[in-house]
Formats: sequence, structure tokens, C-alpha cells
Amino acid sequence: MIVGATTNRGRYAYLAAEMLTEYGNEIVPVGIKKGEVFGKEILDIRSKPSVGNIDTLTLYIGPDHQPEWYDYLLSLKPKRIIFNPGTENEEFQRKATQQGVEVLEACTLVMLRSNQY
Repeated sequence: MIVGATTNRGRYAYLAAEMLTEYGNEIVPVGIKKGEVFGKEILDIRSKPSVGNIDTLTLYIGPDHQPEWYDYLLSLKPKRIIFNPGTENEEFQRKATQQGVEVLEACTLVMLRSNQY
């Protein structure tokens, strides 16, 4: 799941959607922006869409905008959360870890390119 998905080609969230798709990963884009990325409709995070079987959440929203989504995102029971540069958040990371979620401060793009994803 790409949290903070956008159709703006200049944003890292868009590049992550592109690269994840290119590498054969299923994407679920969510955010406040409307539109479609790589054949997938961006789901409105404000409606807290019901999505199952989430392996990885990759965050592209800053720490100031994360608290309102803690409970929703953790309710999806992801196996891991990648806090991309600029999204690091000690409070959210602690909450996720307490629920058994693997937490990484990393760059999804670098992880994919270096076969560490």
C-alpha cells in the first residue's frame, strides 16, 4: 500500500508506484488525491477503505499528517511499514512495533533497486 499516493509524476510516491509495478508488486494506492496510477484508482484515505492482505505500507505523508491515520493504518495489519525519508515518526514507529509490525526507516526506491525490498 502506498500511503500518500499521487498522480504527480514529480513526487516520490508516484515513482514508488511506478517502480513497484515495474518490479511486479501489486499496489494499493491511497491518499487524498484523486486519480489513477498504473491502472489502480487512488483510494480516498479519508473513507478508510477496507483493504485486506497488506504486506507493506510505504509512507509518503509527513509526520504531522500521520496521527489521524495511525489507528486506520495499523488496523490493516501490515507486516511492515517503510518510513521513507521525511516520514520518520518515533511515535508511530513505536505503536507499530508494539503491534508486531516490522518498522524500517528506508527508501522504497533504493530498496527495490538494491534487491532489499
